[in-house]
Amino acid sequence: MTDPYSEPSSSAKRRSAALTDGPDRAPARAMLKGVGFSDEDLARPIIGVATTWIETMPCNLNQRALATAIKASIREAGATPMEFNTISISDGVSMGTEGMRASLVSREVIADSIELVARGHLFDGIVCLVGCDKTIPGSVMALCRLDIPGLVLYNGSIAPGRWRGRDVTILDVFEAVGAHASGTMSAGELHSLEGAACPGAGACGGQFTANTMATAVDFLGLGPARLGGIPATDPGKLDAATEAGRIAARLVEADIRPSALLTKASLENAIASVAASGGSTNAVLHLLAIASELGIELALEDFERIAARTPVIADLKPGGRFVATDMYRAGGSALLMRELVDAGLIDGSARTVDGVTIGEIAGGAEESAGQEVIRRISDPLKATGGLAILRGNLAPEGCVVKLAGHERRFHRGPARVFESEEECFAAVKAQAIRAGDVVVIRYEGPAGGPGMREMLHVTAAIVGEGLGEDIALLTDGRFSGATHGLMVGHVAPEAARGGPIAALRDGDIIEVDVEARELRVVLDADALAKRLGDWVAPAPRYGNGVFAKYAASVSSASRGAVTRP
Repeated sequence: MTDPYSEPSSSAKRRSAALTDGPDRAPARAMLKGVGFSDEDLARPIIGVATTWIETMPCNLNQRALATAIKASIREAGATPMEFNTISISDGVSMGTEGMRASLVSREVIADSIELVARGHLFDGIVCLVGCDKTIPGSVMALCRLDIPGLVLYNGSIAPGRWRGRDVTILDVFEAVGAHASGTMSAGELHSLEGAACPGAGACGGQFTANTMATAVDFLGLGPARLGGIPATDPGKLDAATEAGRIAARLVEADIRPSALLTKASLENAIASVAASGGSTNAVLHLLAIASELGIELALEDFERIAARTPVIADLKPGGRFVATDMYRAGGSALLMRELVDAGLIDGSARTVDGVTIGEIAGGAEESAGQEVIRRISDPLKATGGLAILRGNLAPEGCVVKLAGHERRFHRGPARVFESEEECFAAVKAQAIRAGDVVVIRYEGPAGGPGMREMLHVTAAIVGEGLGEDIALLTDGRFSGATHGLMVGHVAPEAARGGPIAALRDGDIIEVDVEARELRVVLDADALAKRLGDWVAPAPRYGNGVFAKYAASVSSASRGAVTRP
């Protein structure tokens, strides 16, 4: 009788052979045969297919179909796919509630859970299907941490809704809440708008955090640049999934790992994409975290330096007119690459999972005739990029201000201090915020929140009430990519860890000076030190569970809010 264990496995089973090969592994094979895998399947390289499908949002809703297409193409390419699921938290659904504390925490859980499954089952490679905000950086962090061949595929953006003859997004609904509170929109109009804003599957449509990070992943070289931007409901998305499976199998065969692709240059390319597209300030947190997984030095000063030299050329919401589906039709991220490569603003020699360089992708960009979404680099919307890093006596470790639209560059006014987002929203709803105020929301940082909630519920309501151009807001929390106006986030150190923001009192005069790159309170150093010396740390909001564990191990926002032992 022929020895059933004598046939050699594929040479590409660099990891999984230890799980499946030889007579000693008969129990493992018995379990896997119970799933339906054959001897032939188990002799091939094993590629994990991580999905973030969940029924709590439209953002990731098409991933089951995409995973099926990916798995079929992996099999056709001579490897064996194994699908598994991880979590996702909807920022748009949880915004303004306690649930929003889970959002940034979920990034770590996503990264940890993908890592655990891949290490536990010795995958030779991995494909990560991503959609809503934290699934993208979380999956990239896991891929880099594992350093096995693989890629990240964005499941695509949602189409805009249509309401009263115009395109609308979820941002319009958030701002309509403020308009309703101020009496300029009826309850019936608000209800009609909420029913039209999200017409189906896909992540939020503007250059909010999901689309910002999807663009950044293309520029990092870890996502197939021609595939991720295809909208979620476009018929071509299934073909994109099929191609992604083929690419993953090639990466495994050639043993091309993230560490061979992701460099300081590719991280700087990604930062330039955020600046040029007017993207979300959350990208600062996420790119810092991604860099840390491969031990690449990246600091807030890198964002400042790159944004200062990179013009805004994508006319995208929230600062502009268009949404992600418009950008795709215009020419997609490849067109953005073309403009930045031609101007010498990114490194075109950086390699990608596609097997080509950024410069080659840029050279193959197909621009739609008459498109107005992506401007020529010689005719930018703004001369410098969509964010700036401020320091000063209120933010010794730094903070981030978004400058995608036509925000003011200076604001001076009295502080209105709130100890939580809910407390601030109640004041906004009661129309208690006045023109000229500097709204301060503290104890919402990575540890203090915990979870560093986004403030779109508040910022959109302020804009909806018509105060967007008349106030400034600062917080140790963060902002949605949909936020616009003079909003300063990620103030570090945070209040819960004794940062100067903890010492502020109502009526203190605060200056936001973008030109000077400074955030300051008009208070002498001794007085500020005296207040901080008298400060007593509040008790943690949670005594056990995931929030308590996160608060105890999370780093400063200035270091990416990563968790470390």
